[in-house]
Amino acid sequence: MAASEASPWAKTGGLADVLSALPGALDNLGHFVTIVLPLYRGVDASGALALAHRLRHVAGTRDIVYRTLSLSPRRRVVFVETRELFDRAGLYGDRGVDYPDNAQRFDVLSTAALEFLELNHDFPAADVVHAHDWQTGLIPTRLRTESRWEALRNAGIVFTIHNLAYQGLFPKETVPALGLPWSVFRLETGEFWGQFSFLKAGITHADYVTTVSPTYAEETRTQAGGLGFEGVLGGLGRRYVGILNGIDTTTWNPATDRFLPANFDADDLGGKAACKRALLAHFNLPRGDDAMSRPLVGMVSRLVSQKGLDLIEAASQELVELDATYVFVGTGEAKHERALRALAASHPSRVGVHIGFDERQAHLVEAGSDIFLMPSEFEPCGLNQMYSLRYGTVPIVRAVGGLHDTVQPYTAHAQHASGFKFRDASPAVFVQTVRRAVRLYHDRPVWRRLMLNGMAADHSWTTPAREYVKVYRRACFRHAARQD
Repeated sequence: MAASEASPWAKTGGLADVLSALPGALDNLGHFVTIVLPLYRGVDASGALALAHRLRHVAGTRDIVYRTLSLSPRRRVVFVETRELFDRAGLYGDRGVDYPDNAQRFDVLSTAALEFLELNHDFPAADVVHAHDWQTGLIPTRLRTESRWEALRNAGIVFTIHNLAYQGLFPKETVPALGLPWSVFRLETGEFWGQFSFLKAGITHADYVTTVSPTYAEETRTQAGGLGFEGVLGGLGRRYVGILNGIDTTTWNPATDRFLPANFDADDLGGKAACKRALLAHFNLPRGDDAMSRPLVGMVSRLVSQKGLDLIEAASQELVELDATYVFVGTGEAKHERALRALAASHPSRVGVHIGFDERQAHLVEAGSDIFLMPSEFEPCGLNQMYSLRYGTVPIVRAVGGLHDTVQPYTAHAQHASGFKFRDASPAVFVQTVRRAVRLYHDRPVWRRLMLNGMAADHSWTTPAREYVKVYRRACFRHAARQD
């Protein structure tokens, strides 16, 4: 596997969580997994074995260092160290501006990943090369257009789209600058409206393509959700598969969570009230009996329009008129940060806001909230709604992507309901859904059933890992058949 980030070493979003948990689940199933990442500034690679290497690249040779860290007998992470490219303030840019040499940076990562597999024989030869998102789109491209990768001649290629909105677009002059043949800049390969797309190149050169939920796979085949890629993805047919992400059920476990003031589980929910009171205290909100008796609505998110912040702001005055308390945690676009701060300032006894992020606070919000908001414009998979379910926190979600796949909507007769859904992204419908949840909160038997249904759902990585293994086998079979 190759990717631009993985927890705990580098993280900006859900990609990092997948690259942490999926390899571990595959390891548990008996598979050997090598993860290749950039060595960014601040990453602790102490204890890693160093291997100096002269990378063969279009611009000439480049001296790099591979730093290999063993995670288990069958799992390792390999950091690619080249300070001039990766020792920087940000992963992809600085102060909201992408680095101008990102094409070169992530082409070096891709080429270094392939060369490592050529020269390192501590593990069995790779049966599958699994590339993630646009940053590694040139791995499938180089594997299928260059003949020098002898050790990977029989490997199937899988490419995963974590978010179609990030397409790795660069001027067409990037193609010769990276030493790629012009054949990769055709409509059928990497050309996208006159630009070269690393994402499209990865998709079109892979044996199988996956994305992170079944509903998102369907949405991205449509004009509304495909962002210009609907024809490419639709043309893959059965070679495009949606596999729902799992969550790390060891880290996210209310019974053992080290970040909580009190632990709890489905058999004993008593600790959840202590977490609620601690969360209210953390935000300097009232925490007496009246405050404890009303629902506490939480949200941990990047504060960007995709996550539904425009909808929340449009509905904010009606939301604060409901009999509920709100806490918001996140960082993002300045306009959304300002709007939430203003809401908290005008309603200091009902709204708490923290601009920033830390892991302890995120866990406390999941455990201490009664309701969790995820009104996303689109959501390839989403993880927080699954954390919420596991913590007995009832999610309110827009019925898109993985949110639709993981939350069972409440109706009066739904025995397996675990949350609330709405489709129309209008403030009126959103407020109506929140109002319904706030009212139902006071029907304790019904609310307890919602909580327990969510806590009983299996969102571990075991099932998704088995689905990936099926895709790996199909990719290998297709590649072998094409060679024949």
